[in-house]
Amino acid sequence: MRVQGKWLMMTMVLAGLMVAARSSTAQASAKYEVRTASGLVSGALSPHSKIVSFKGIPFAAPPVGDLRWRAPQPVKPWKGVRKADAFSASCIQHTPEQVLPWTPEFMTHKRVSEDCLYLNVWTPQASASANLPVVVYIHGGAFNSGAGSILIYNGKHLAETGLVVVTINYRVGVFGFLAYPQLSAESKHHSSGNYGLLDQMAALRWVRRNIRGFGGDPHRVMIWGQSAGAMSVEALTLSPVAKGLFERAQADSGIGISGFGVPDLHAAEAAGTKYAESLGAHSLKELRAMPAGKLLPPAADHGIRFGPVIDGWVLPAPLNKLTASGAGSDVPLVTGYEANDWMLGAPRIHTLEAYKAWAKRMYGDSSEEFLRLYPAANAKQAEAMEKLSCEDRDRVSMFLWAASRSAHTHQPIFTYYFDRAIPWPQHPEYGAFHSGELPYFFRNLDLMDRPWQPVDRKISDEVSAYLKNFATTGDVNGAGLAHWPSFKPDSAVTMQLGEQMGPMPLAEPARLAFWKKYFASRDSRHAPIF
Repeated sequence: MRVQGKWLMMTMVLAGLMVAARSSTAQASAKYEVRTASGLVSGALSPHSKIVSFKGIPFAAPPVGDLRWRAPQPVKPWKGVRKADAFSASCIQHTPEQVLPWTPEFMTHKRVSEDCLYLNVWTPQASASANLPVVVYIHGGAFNSGAGSILIYNGKHLAETGLVVVTINYRVGVFGFLAYPQLSAESKHHSSGNYGLLDQMAALRWVRRNIRGFGGDPHRVMIWGQSAGAMSVEALTLSPVAKGLFERAQADSGIGISGFGVPDLHAAEAAGTKYAESLGAHSLKELRAMPAGKLLPPAADHGIRFGPVIDGWVLPAPLNKLTASGAGSDVPLVTGYEANDWMLGAPRIHTLEAYKAWAKRMYGDSSEEFLRLYPAANAKQAEAMEKLSCEDRDRVSMFLWAASRSAHTHQPIFTYYFDRAIPWPQHPEYGAFHSGELPYFFRNLDLMDRPWQPVDRKISDEVSAYLKNFATTGDVNGAGLAHWPSFKPDSAVTMQLGEQMGPMPLAEPARLAFWKKYFASRDSRHAPIF
């Protein structure tokens, strides 16, 4: 009897422990469930962290079938709990392993699908009472590639600073930006071509409606994008359709007075018609019936590009004209360039003759003055002068854009120039390349196999602190950081971010005067984005 009694007691204790364990597990699981307007979602605790991630949450209906090339439609509600523990498919695009200087950490690798309108959330506190600032990141990729699931955009480490971080997908390429006469005809706005931008706005509306349950403050939303994402940020700040969807904006590598070419609706429709005919399609019905794979241009055809359109609705006028008129959202804004952004559009100069020929092509009637200000007597000097002149041009372009915006807005603008190169002994020639700042801002240095130095971690800590301050208050400045002055039209400086932190001049006075004159001349009509 004694033995039986002991076994009975042990059985009861074990049963109690199992019930307690199940209860504890259920409670832990419940902590990671959030109710959205469409239904419950469950997230997962990030490894070695207190951050909870929710991946693959739909923010719009799948844009397939008759919804191909339509504004995003509402999500169909679901019953029960939807698992949000894995990234969705990326929007349809080509997915090369790498295209140097962009190594796999910067590239899209997941499966692709038209069913791709999903977002991801990282939060340090999935509680409706947390009221944390929210950062919504819009990926780059020349409007033809990219995804919110790219490794370098992982929001875990940035969320650990006390932010709710969101990354999104949006339709790219022909699926996101095709303009076509019959599409415009079926639109009540008589527009077509900006579906990718409308996706971004739909994601922001989802954030407004749902982010409080994930710990975010729906009235402290910062949009942040790089490259095409930066150009998207500019478009969103100018679009009347996006007003009221965010309170701050940051654009990395993408906003300058030279801007990027945006066709009007007539030109975009003509290009869309030509592309459709090249596929053997002569109507919208035929285009919507085509398999998605047939619509995607060949990977080798770099001449076929789709992007935003001046459609009269989402973008009612050219961007610089909208900026100069004070259109859109008057919100605090940060914008900046990477030191080697210019390498995207400039040839590599290796001879003195090539340098002079390039100067003539680029600067036309101003080329003689340019060569006096940026003189070279041999090939080595020519290489150095190409680099210096392009860096000066980028900084002045950014300054003139800020001057145009500030003339009609009241909120501060902060500009920067990021010049720290990711340590990369195998490819030092790329230096501070386009998108090289992102591992620092995202605090994701350890996701890349590079010989990081203590200074890199210091830079990452500081630039992510600037970002958090800006998301929190609309001012980048805070305790323990070098003072970052806001833009002033009579102060020709920008903030240097790198080994040195502090204000730096845009260019030497004579060179600054040259660039101001250049950007006011007809020659600048063909100036590159970078």
